[in-house]
Order: sequence, then structure tokens, then C-alpha cells
Amino acid sequence: MEELIARLNHVEDSYFDFVSAVAHYAQKKPDRLNKILLFMNDNPYAKSSDIIEFISSQDDFFEDASIPDDSEGCINTINMACI
Repeated sequence: MEELIARLNHVEDSYFDFVSAVAHYAQKKPDRLNKILLFMNDNPYAKSSDIIEFISSQDDFFEDASIPDDSEGCINTINMACI
């Protein structure tokens, strides 16, 4: 985890919330950490938006989301505007 945090802090457009969010996501499962580090190895000039895009495209990205799993009663499931 220390390596990831150090590398995230050296991303060209790094900022605190970016580092914090990626580290939080990575600490939930060990394979997440490895995937992110591999992505950063393969993309050494990746910016924060590239890394966030990579993470958000992962199959388990929404497992940690604080949105309800049940969209029943929702008008718009994209925005989760429930009544």
C-alpha cells in the first residue's frame, strides 16, 4: 500500500482526494492493489483521470458504492432518483 500511495502522490496532477479515494478502493481487496500498480506500470505517464477511468471500469467498482442495490421505485436508475 505504501508503494501505491507514493506513486499516486507522484502522478502529475495528483491531489489529496484522488490519492485518498484510490488508496481506499485498493485496500478493500488485495487484487485491486495489484491491478492498479500494474496499470500504473503499463501507463507511467497516466494522469489522475486515466487512473480513475481505469478503476471505474473494473467489474467490482460499484461494490463499495453507497447507492441502493434495489432500483425498484426509481424514476431514473442512472441518477437513482427514487420516489
